[in-house]
Amino acid sequence: MRLLLLFCLVFLSACQPQTTERGDGPIRIVATTSIVGDLARQIAGDAATVEALMGAGVDPHLYQASQGDVQTLGNADLILYSGLHLEGRMEEVFEQMDRLGRPTFAVTDDLPRDSLVASANYPGQADPHVWMSVPLWRRAAERTAQALIDFDPENAEIYRSNRDAYLSRLDALDADLRTILSRVPPDRRVLVTAHDAFNYFGRTYGFRVEGLQGISTATEAGTADVQNLAASIASRRIPAIFVESSVSPRSIEAVQEAVRSRGHDVQIGGSLFSDVLGDDGTPAATYEGMMRANITTIADALAPDA
Repeated sequence: MRLLLLFCLVFLSACQPQTTERGDGPIRIVATTSIVGDLARQIAGDAATVEALMGAGVDPHLYQASQGDVQTLGNADLILYSGLHLEGRMEEVFEQMDRLGRPTFAVTDDLPRDSLVASANYPGQADPHVWMSVPLWRRAAERTAQALIDFDPENAEIYRSNRDAYLSRLDALDADLRTILSRVPPDRRVLVTAHDAFNYFGRTYGFRVEGLQGISTATEAGTADVQNLAASIASRRIPAIFVESSVSPRSIEAVQEAVRSRGHDVQIGGSLFSDVLGDDGTPAATYEGMMRANITTIADALAPDA
């Protein structure tokens, strides 16, 4: 597969001009994840067409670009990706696309270093799941808007207007989430999930977060990890733990069984969206809908009587 992709990149290099100029009509944006694709659509509006490579249920940590993806990226006017090594297996493709004259931007590039959570598994790297904090994703929206303005100044006013409207909606979203989560008492503010995708959520909204796997699902949990987490859940009498839409439920189900063997009946509180949005046509198909779905699921499971 690696040799095939390299061949495709060489072919594109030979057949396509080394230029960032584009033709008439809406610009063509290719995004990696559905979350980045939604961000691009909110800012670009009718001034662009947006295609996301990864659909619902696709794990970006494990995703490898196909031959078709390389061709799609090669036909883009602008490429947007999340960054912070989320799409680690595609980084070589991004570098090559940039050399081919395809503007390539990480929407998290301008986040201040002191706003990032360090990765416990990968020294020197940051946790890439910044969208779990609405205030941080707001900064990513500003970065995306500026990238569009710089690339396509003719439509700058459209991008500015859409940006301002979206930032206002994100502020309202942040306030709504805090109101919903206020139902959860302090002693129940423990979020246990399949992998460590919710650290920014925990820091922003006041939850202790424990993921069975590390920040990347490429790191598998072992028996000791399952047993250690189960002991922690049982001792604290945590009422619910959560599976994720883009991660196999098997590991969390193993934790549930290990907790029950310790005499505590922990429930699966529901499925959370971590790295991707929901299916098209569902409320979770946008970032705003996805965050509201997650927070409602968490609050309902950890404080069912509130």
